[in-house]
Amino acid sequence: MFARQCSRLVSSRTAIPLTSYLARARPYSSAASSYELILTSTPKPGVGQITLNRPKALNALSSPLFKEINDALTKYDEDKDIGAIVITGSEKAFAAGADIKEMAPLTFSSAYSSNFIAPWSHLANSIRKPVIAAVSGYALGGGCELALMCDILYCTEKATFGQPEIKLGVIPGAGGSQRLTAAVGKSKAMELILTGKNFSGKEAGEWGVAAKVVDGGLEELLQEAVKTAETIASYSRVAVVAGKEAVNKSQELSLREGVEFERRIFHGLFGSKDQKIGMTAFAEKKKPEWSHE
Repeated sequence: MFARQCSRLVSSRTAIPLTSYLARARPYSSAASSYELILTSTPKPGVGQITLNRPKALNALSSPLFKEINDALTKYDEDKDIGAIVITGSEKAFAAGADIKEMAPLTFSSAYSSNFIAPWSHLANSIRKPVIAAVSGYALGGGCELALMCDILYCTEKATFGQPEIKLGVIPGAGGSQRLTAAVGKSKAMELILTGKNFSGKEAGEWGVAAKVVDGGLEELLQEAVKTAETIASYSRVAVVAGKEAVNKSQELSLREGVEFERRIFHGLFGSKDQKIGMTAFAEKKKPEWSHE
């Protein structure tokens, strides 16, 4: 949330044009998409990239925007040539919040009956391939929640995160109170959500919200995110999906239940072709040629 207020706060610094990085990725890029609010590309083999593209609104999140994000995510998830996905925004804003114009007129009955923003959780609930958030600039309200939904979060030192919904008379509605608490603990999450205070990319790294903090701008950030996505995409798709599933289960199960779940998945992988390929290649000191089966 807070996209409109944030537009008055961000600096007038000129952002690095998104097309500059995408142009360098062109040797591997797929055909131009027909989306209006996002850009899609394949900057490296096996890597799908989704770039939020509402520059005038600082990538404010809306139902039409999420419809396109979800469609692109689903297509990448079903694409056998894609092994990992990167979601990013602009230099100024990953996503400065939810679109206040869409939310302001809602009533309880209209929001409840339409299950407003439920489709925003498609990424967390339905996408099986790993998703990396590359956050530069503002990631506030829904933007922070979108970043937290991703499996891995990279950001710049100067990125700005926050859940300022309390200042609008509401609370986070797309998982912020749950995922932020899981990342930073109850006391810190309570402070952030009840005061609406922002925190920096540097703090995100120190608190465990971000896996990597990049000293640079969007271009350097994307290089790091795509590099990691390319590494993940180079492994067995079967094992990668299993690894993601096992880690996610750790957030829902007790330690004993989680370890038992992990063991069952581990046992199950011995029925895959890639387990035989990987272990045979290791024994023979060769590079594995994955079948993804």
